[in-house]
Amino acid sequence: MDVTLLGTGAPAGLPRPGCPCASCARALGPDARNATALLIDGVLLLDLTPGPALAAARAGQTLHGVRQVLLTHPQSSPGVEVPADLPAPVRVPDGKELALLSGHRVRALALDVPGTGYAVTGPGGGRLLYLPPGAAPAGLPAGGPAYDLCLLDVIGRPEALARLRAAGAVTWATDVLAVHVDHDVPPGAELHRRLAAAGARVAPDGTTLPVGDFREVPEPPRRTLVLGGARSGKSAEAERRLAAYPDVAYVATGGQRPADTEWQRRIAAHRERRPGGWTTAETCELVPLLEVPDGPPLLIDCLALWLTDAMDRTGAWQADPGAALPELADRTAALVAAVRATRRTVVLVSNEVGAGIVPATPAGRRFRDELGRLNAAVAAECEQVLLAVAGTVLSLRP
Repeated sequence: MDVTLLGTGAPAGLPRPGCPCASCARALGPDARNATALLIDGVLLLDLTPGPALAAARAGQTLHGVRQVLLTHPQSSPGVEVPADLPAPVRVPDGKELALLSGHRVRALALDVPGTGYAVTGPGGGRLLYLPPGAAPAGLPAGGPAYDLCLLDVIGRPEALARLRAAGAVTWATDVLAVHVDHDVPPGAELHRRLAAAGARVAPDGTTLPVGDFREVPEPPRRTLVLGGARSGKSAEAERRLAAYPDVAYVATGGQRPADTEWQRRIAAHRERRPGGWTTAETCELVPLLEVPDGPPLLIDCLALWLTDAMDRTGAWQADPGAALPELADRTAALVAAVRATRRTVVLVSNEVGAGIVPATPAGRRFRDELGRLNAAVAAECEQVLLAVAGTVLSLRP
């Protein structure tokens, strides 16, 4: 079974007509995308967008053999003119299965938003799943065979991918392709980087993909350090990197501080951003968590607060720390060794403080120096190191 991508963009396309944003201005050449539509083996068209015949011709295909047009959007008509040689578009009711004379079987899936998803099985047994923009499955039976190809809104609904992985419908051998690509993420390298972190990829309009064809799926890095200054976007970046995982343990090292109302507001904002299925642990005891061999991915936010706690416990803030510094060095070495030895997927967040002014106090300078050493030691144990600056993420170590 072959799938030709007649379009891979959001319903308005990319660039959006008349949009002045930077992402739309950069969406040129292969980064320009028509609204998403799929042509399967030349006989089945999923979603109908403006100019389908021209889009097919650009991909070296024709629509003359199409025997069925299926819509995913909730409206009763496609909103575009149907070419005279195409059959009338329809939507299959949720849970119903459609069998084509070509040997393709299509099953309609219920979603958590208005619309319909389609699971297509080809004559040779290849299986693909296609979801409309902003949609996730309303429910999936566990234990079924995984799809060979999954096309969905990875950027807009990463938790949909997490649900599919939790049900076993998507594995790390599944080719996950992002469609309905909009202007929320700058096209090019930034889009590819974000998708790679979720185990997904994107392809240009006009690409034809063989379903079930073996290909090496790039595995996301197991250990990632995200650095950045205050309000740089480092925590949001760390959360995005794990949004497509079905289970994540969020480790908050800052504590509650019940008397600090501003701190409570910060904690509440962080909690609201996290997916509902994540668990939270408020602790600075990181080594035991990293030593758990088979636990879910860890998001540790952040190392600067862990270091603050370690300096509190060892008395390293004192004017004459004496034996406190060797004890602090032992704690830091134990954490770095645990990061090196861990078998869990882990994303660590830390402040980058070396670019600011020199602190006015000895304790402040000591904290800055110790955090710089800690960041460097942890970075040496991570496959990927990122730096967030003004909401833009740079790869220091890809």
